[in-house]
Amino acid sequence: MPARRKNSPAKRTIEAARDIRRGCRALRRGCPHMQMIHDTVGDPPLRRRQGGFTGLARIVVGQQLSIASADAIWTRLSNGVVPFEPSALLDLSEDELRAHGVSRPKIKTLQGIADSVIHGRINFDALQHCDGIELRERLTALPGIGPWSADIYHVFCLGAQDAFAPGDLALQEALRIAMQCESRPSPNELLAFAERWKPWRGVAARLLWSYYANARTNQV
Repeated sequence: MPARRKNSPAKRTIEAARDIRRGCRALRRGCPHMQMIHDTVGDPPLRRRQGGFTGLARIVVGQQLSIASADAIWTRLSNGVVPFEPSALLDLSEDELRAHGVSRPKIKTLQGIADSVIHGRINFDALQHCDGIELRERLTALPGIGPWSADIYHVFCLGAQDAFAPGDLALQEALRIAMQCESRPSPNELLAFAERWKPWRGVAARLLWSYYANARTNQV
């Protein structure tokens, strides 16, 4: 297999507000829907997160929860597991973890990830060099991790410029509102539509999330 070029879009990352601005300019030129969305919400926030075990654990905790609920539970959990490392998490019983507000299924997932790190089945440092497909394969091999969690890790924890999460309901709903459709696009339909946003799908996703939040605030 030929080596990827060092300037491959798969390796480019969103590190600062200037990267967001560059992406917004490119998206505005290439897509009238993105132009309208950007006119509505402006530059979206950077939204970078810590990677590694901590970053993936936070994604697991936040699954199917509101931002406020996810943040509250994460604060309790991260304050209760010190330092927040695989071995420290595994030292706590299920009852102790549940006392921090984490559900049993999520505890099982967190314990499985922690065990995978300790036994070398996952190397988070190596994920920095993966494209989206390989990243999905490696992360979804972990217990309890599905495509959505892998994609969200790619977007926020690795900050990949072209990362996208077609299975995210907020992204689907944002595009539905922007295009004034009766129903949300499926993940495959959203992914196909997002082809026009390459190599800035990571910024497109941030714009759509901001647009969705704006729509909810204004009860569109």
